[in-house]
Amino acid sequence: MNLDRFSLNQMTVKQLALPELVRECVRLGVPGVGLWREPVREYGVEAAAALVRDAGLAVTTLCRGGFFTSDGWEPDNRAAIDEAVALGTDTLVLVSGGLTPACPDLPSARARIAEAIGVLAPYAGERGVRLAIEPLHPMYASDRCAVSTLDQALEIAERFPAEQVGVTVDTYHLWWDDRAPAAVARAGAAGRIHSFQLADWTTPLPAGALDGRGQLGTGAIDLAAWAGLVEKAGYTGPVEVELFNGELWARDGVKVLEETLEAFLAV
Repeated sequence: MNLDRFSLNQMTVKQLALPELVRECVRLGVPGVGLWREPVREYGVEAAAALVRDAGLAVTTLCRGGFFTSDGWEPDNRAAIDEAVALGTDTLVLVSGGLTPACPDLPSARARIAEAIGVLAPYAGERGVRLAIEPLHPMYASDRCAVSTLDQALEIAERFPAEQVGVTVDTYHLWWDDRAPAAVARAGAAGRIHSFQLADWTTPLPAGALDGRGQLGTGAIDLAAWAGLVEKAGYTGPVEVELFNGELWARDGVKVLEETLEAFLAV
């Protein structure tokens, strides 16, 4: 695999300001970026859209919508869809939300998530934006995402047209699940793989377990096998590297970006 399908998620080198990130991606031949709403909003949505557009970069995803189990989810998610349109991406990644007083257990949380996506899906579809439900590792089920497996994500997504709702396949969150390969094939056959993200699993996990997504090739996941699995399922879209890693964030972002490209090509 070469860099033609590579996309760098903004969080991988969050220490780089958006203009610097764009400049370095152009210098290194990176064709696409996955953007996050918070730094984009800080820079200005329209300004960010012009910056990446003028540089010739594709915006492969926008992160994130979701958190449907909390109050006030609807206006923020409609805004996220509008921001995706402004940035020129057709994919909004959803982190669905964990347990809250209104949704105190997993069944009620998943029911709320499905209901909320049902409200948003037509709005997104009318604007050419696909909602990509991202299942997160079960260690995040209580506070961040009650959708823990690809099967659970598909059970929700399959209630809606594939051009409106699909899934994100993220190696960090799914590598442990023996049922995931069959679910990847199922998702691919239905055209529901809307995003494919790479990160490695390294231990010990850091405190809080949020920033432990390892550089490619440094952990337990057979990333090449996962890439082959997703391609066999018919996915031909961007391959996005999304790393949350405090050690990487503490280093020079340009060097981390260069190392990430080398690691991507190696695996």
